[in-house]
Order: sequence, then C-alpha cells, then structure tokens
Amino acid sequence: MACTGNRGPAADHRCDAPVGNTVDPENATYTNATGAPVLGAYRTDPDFDPDQHAFSYARVIEIPTQRWTAYDVRVFGVSVPDGIPASVQDRDYTLPIWYTSS
Repeated sequence: MACTGNRGPAADHRCDAPVGNTVDPENATYTNATGAPVLGAYRTDPDFDPDQHAFSYARVIEIPTQRWTAYDVRVFGVSVPDGIPASVQDRDYTLPIWYTSS
C-alpha cells in the first residue's frame, strides 16, 4: 500500500486521511495540486505458497475531479438538485496478475 503526501497507511489497509479535493464547482475546474503524478510501492505476501494458484491486482484511487453536472451549471446556468455532489473520485484497477507454478 502506498499513500501520497503526508498520509500513511492505517490499520484497516487504507490511507489514514483522504487525498485533498481541489475542485472549484463554481468554475467547473480543478487543479492537480494534490496527490502524486507517480507513485510506487513494493508488496510481499507473507502467506505465499508457490504450489497454490493465485492472483493479485493493484487499485488506484484518483484525485477528485468535477462532476459533469458542474459543467451544466457553469455553461447553461442550470441548478443542480440537492444532494448531487460537485465532484467524483474515480477508481482504477489493473488486470489480474496471475501466478502459477510450473
């Protein structure tokens, strides 16, 4: 597990604080001033058994960006119903990394 900035891993295998949100909903913009452009980590599996088929994958949580409705507010001057967030935080996953012994 890797966390950006001054954040670190917590006991529940998540970062101990959320990444910052730089979304400006009134202007439908955001800045890339938080998070990290490159992030690396090294993982070992203490329960690794070379005789057992296994797979791993990596999960990335991206910085918040403005939701499409923010553009509608800015361009068309419409209002957004209550409860609709101004930003979204996308996730990405790698394809499975399979391990089999020969």
